Amino acid sequence: MRGITKVRQNLYLDRKLNDALEALAAGPGGNKSHLVNAAVADWLERQGSKKIDDLLKVRLDRMSRDQQRISRDVNIVLESLALFVQYYLSVNAQLPQADHIARAAGRARFAEYIRIVGEQLASGKRTLGAADTEIGS
Repeated sequence: MRGITKVRQNLYLDRKLNDALEALAAGPGGNKSHLVNAAVADWLERQGSKKIDDLLKVRLDRMSRDQQRISRDVNIVLESLALFVQYYLSVNAQLPQADHIARAAGRARFAEYIRIVGEQLASGKRTLGAADTEIGS
C-alpha cells in the first residue's frame, strides 16, 4: 500500500499569519505542514461548494419565478370562480324556460362577467373576503 505523496512547497507568509501558525503548531500534536494542508484543503472545498451554490442559485431563482407565475395563475382562477359565484347568485334570476331572448341576455351577462374579472385583476382588488363588494353597479 502506497503512502500519500507529499510535495515540498516554499511559501512566504505575512508575519502576523506566520506567528499565528507558529502558536498553533507549538501546541500538543502541532505540525505546521498538517495545519497548512488542512487549511488549504478546507479553503479549496469551500470554493468548490461556492461554485455549486452559484449554479443552484440560478436554478432556484428560476423555480421561484415559475412558482410565482403558478401562484398568480391560481389566484386568477380563484378570483374568477369567486366572482362568478357572487355574480350568479346576486344577478341571475331563475329562467322559467330557455329562449332566444334569455340566451342573448345570458351572453351579455357573460361578457359583463369577463369585463369585471379583468377589471378586478387589473386593479388588484379581490372578491374573496369582500362580501360587501357590489358587482356590475
